[in-house]
Amino acid sequence: MTDGVDIPLQSMSELSESLRVIIAEFDEAGAGSRTGGLVDAIDRPMGDSRLSRAADEFESAWDDKRETLRQDLEEMKKRIDDAREGWQEADLELARSLEPKQ
Repeated sequence: MTDGVDIPLQSMSELSESLRVIIAEFDEAGAGSRTGGLVDAIDRPMGDSRLSRAADEFESAWDDKRETLRQDLEEMKKRIDDAREGWQEADLELARSLEPKQ
């Protein structure tokens, strides 16, 4: 058992950085720029365009979902960053209050 509160500031920083990387991948410059590649790669096997159309429909739906997920991840990252900064500030204030008065 510990006598204090252990706030994992380093873990929060690592999580924030991981979320930043994921958000960048969800961004248009990441996965969004590759969505047409699947449809192009499928083309029209044996002259049939059904698979290509299905892939195009999937890509369109995924584009919408990806944007929603990206926004949710950005909000999560913001909350983690705000919490980390708040705990860091509280820790500094507590440390200052424990310093001897002169």
